[in-house]
Amino acid sequence: WPDSYRLQQGKVATILYTQCMSIVDRAQLPERVLQRARRVIEIEAQAVSNLSARLGQEFVSACELMLDCKGRVIVSGIGKSGHIARKIASTLASTGTPAFFVHPAEASHGDLGMVTPDDVFVALSNSGTTEELLTIVPLVKRLGAKLVAMTGNPGSALARLADCHLDVAVAREACPLNLAPTASTTAALAMGDALAVALLEARGFGEEDFASSHPGGAIGRKLLTRVSDVMRTGEAIPKVAEGTTLSAALLQMTRKRMGMIIVCDQSDRLCGIFTDGDLRRLIENGRDIRSLTVDDVMTRKPVTVAPELLASAAVRLLEDQRKNQLVVTESRNGMLHVVGALHIHDLLIAKVA
Repeated sequence: WPDSYRLQQGKVATILYTQCMSIVDRAQLPERVLQRARRVIEIEAQAVSNLSARLGQEFVSACELMLDCKGRVIVSGIGKSGHIARKIASTLASTGTPAFFVHPAEASHGDLGMVTPDDVFVALSNSGTTEELLTIVPLVKRLGAKLVAMTGNPGSALARLADCHLDVAVAREACPLNLAPTASTTAALAMGDALAVALLEARGFGEEDFASSHPGGAIGRKLLTRVSDVMRTGEAIPKVAEGTTLSAALLQMTRKRMGMIIVCDQSDRLCGIFTDGDLRRLIENGRDIRSLTVDDVMTRKPVTVAPELLASAAVRLLEDQRKNQLVVTESRNGMLHVVGALHIHDLLIAKVA
């Protein structure tokens, strides 16, 4: 046979062999990917766990520098470390430590003007030899800002320049080639979170402080929304006076669509409530509702909430009491006066339930 034919025949055989091997590999894929995923998680978990034993005076000193900082904490890094640096800056800022991210390459082209002598500069580099950081760090030091380095190499140039060095070295990356930043970035992220939470506690940063920096989204709603923000007031409150016939009270309860009627005296002092659940029980017991007044069947000491209570706490109360509605009251001269009414639907609409 001609050489060209044999060559073509060899190519076909190679393609068929490759495809067959691919099918075999694909059949083994589920178990192989699960094994690799488990191994990655184990390596990264171990990398984070090993950080705990290395925490010491350097970590304390870094926290003290940030607590005493009269300016801002500026976090910087490039590549994967840059992504971690952005997240650390964001976490610090949202937990009471004013912070922002600066890209080291942009810092070399003007953004270094953001740094002041009152700042603390946190530089992230696993190798500790990142050229872009080593270019600007001497200038940061010359300004008078304090330098905290977070590296995986305590003997690196960046670590030697730092006022505090946080060792985030890992035994190996989770990447099977031991090249892609995986365990090292996880360790750096965990160290950043440790700094943020330690500073949060040291500052006495509480829920109210957290809420003020998270006004939007689910966190803000749960921490800032109070019963007074979502309760029904004025004409929307389902209420009747003492002595009202039950039939009239039921008409009012139907109009207001809250599944309850609140009974008050002339000064809006709370006397009791009657709910649709109470009505079902009356009917089941064969009571003649036409002969009754609301005073005869109301619950005289209902569950109430204050208008300043967090709406999220009202949700928990409704769940604990297995109720759908609450009376909102204020205490005046030792007596409870009705100022609003709250239904679980109001909390759902406000997105706090």
